[in-house]
Amino acid sequence: MIVKEELLAQLRRYFDLNLYEVKLWSALLSRGVSTAGELSDIADVPRSRSYDVLESLEKKGFVVMKTGKPIKYIAIPPSEVVDRVKKNMHMIAQTKIKRLDSIKTSPLLVELEQLHTTGISLVDPSEMTGTLKGRHNLYNHLDFLIKGAKKSVNIITTEKGFMRKAEGLKASLEKAKKRGVKIKIAAPITKENKHLTKELKGIADVKHNSKLDTRFVTVDSKDLVFMTMNDGEVHPSYDLGVWVKTPYFASSMDSMFNTTWGNLK
Repeated sequence: MIVKEELLAQLRRYFDLNLYEVKLWSALLSRGVSTAGELSDIADVPRSRSYDVLESLEKKGFVVMKTGKPIKYIAIPPSEVVDRVKKNMHMIAQTKIKRLDSIKTSPLLVELEQLHTTGISLVDPSEMTGTLKGRHNLYNHLDFLIKGAKKSVNIITTEKGFMRKAEGLKASLEKAKKRGVKIKIAAPITKENKHLTKELKGIADVKHNSKLDTRFVTVDSKDLVFMTMNDGEVHPSYDLGVWVKTPYFASSMDSMFNTTWGNLK
């Protein structure tokens, strides 16, 4: 049996399996019931590994071991496997979340914070710069900076960028506003995103911007994140931002932002 590499790659990604597991599972699906030896030959998996791999698949709920000799394996319907995997992933995620939540009130976090505070105090401010690869990492860092904002958050972005930020950063922006942080957002307002200005009313001042085509965020005139790619042309995975912690540069960008802001409506 020849299974396309593309299919094997998809199975590995969606079901979090290794290569031998997807090979033996797909082989068993094509047979319904089979022995480890037969599956090993069909899937081109070493016999010395087949039993261990099939045992792993059994524990994960992909197959059932049939009693008797020779030992045979029965394939579980894929739709049922999806439900089982989903349920298992949910349970694992909940366990990990509870474990992480418990750290917040433990001495471990205090110790980690002390290590970080000590380490940061030794770092030259000019070294506080980093590259943020991928939109997911970009927004995680923006969220982190906004959570620590004390005075101001200035955002200039694109039409789609405004939609993403209104959705992904709204909770942190709302909390920042309650702390007294002044939030300004300049972005192209269109029919597609106009409703978001109403959703952000009371949280941020939003103005239509069609003059300055760029993307950057400043926080407290100290931290600056600027995006180097055109978000209309780059895949989210390849989006790229640069974070710098420098009052000199950040305040200069704030000056440019405020000049533009004063000319917007």
